[in-house]
Amino acid sequence: MPPSTILPHDTGNVPFPNLWRERLAGCVIEAQAIGASRADVYRVQGGGGRDVFIKREPADDPFGELHDEVARLQWLQTQGMEAAQVLDTHDDANGRWLLMRAVPGRDLASSPDLAPLQVVHLMADALQALHTLPTDRCPFDHRLPHRLAAARARMEAGAVDAEDFDDARAGQTVQQVFAALLASVPAQVDLVVTHGDACLPNLMAAQGRFTGFIDCGRLGVADRHQDLALAARSIASNLGGQWVAPFFARYGTVPDTALLAFYCLLDEFF
Repeated sequence: MPPSTILPHDTGNVPFPNLWRERLAGCVIEAQAIGASRADVYRVQGGGGRDVFIKREPADDPFGELHDEVARLQWLQTQGMEAAQVLDTHDDANGRWLLMRAVPGRDLASSPDLAPLQVVHLMADALQALHTLPTDRCPFDHRLPHRLAAARARMEAGAVDAEDFDDARAGQTVQQVFAALLASVPAQVDLVVTHGDACLPNLMAAQGRFTGFIDCGRLGVADRHQDLALAARSIASNLGGQWVAPFFARYGTVPDTALLAFYCLLDEFF
């Protein structure tokens, strides 16, 4: 279970938007501490319906992704893809806010009822379905020119934490890693609609079936290895390296190891 904190029922220590306070009255609100998002995330239980989640990021965050996530979740709904449902949004001096309906079940990293083979099959099938969406219908461009420019902007703003690099890059400076990134940019691309942060905690399942994507702020058209790389890394970290090959077998591809390494390197900047 992800760690959480039960907040007072009056939610007085969190500046939730006033227009939501009636809805939150009497609910149990838990601050979620799973994942690497810079946003504050709260699960709201009670209120006579399915649980909801609230996300908040600072109003002055130049690299915030909440508005991006709202647009992408709404677009996924139009494509018939399972994902968190946006209920409301709000911007004020205390931050950017998103209210969304909880996706049923548990994330693939923490579900106690799924065997590793089930997990990798669910992930492979969900990504394969996402990757079949026509790219010409997707308005979100995450091809390399855009992502490299975003990585550079984050580096120059001091928003990349070298202390958080993977073990393979421990001790390197942000500038050294960025130079290595530029030196390994692939010449070819295989464009699909990608999730952008395809790790096990961002896919949900209930009763042995996939129920939806969450944390979709980086969804967009990119090389399929954007998703395959982070999925393989997450599987190895959460389940063990022996489950990476079954994932690729289920997905139906022999991955390019150089591309897997490149997209993990790119992820160091986000």
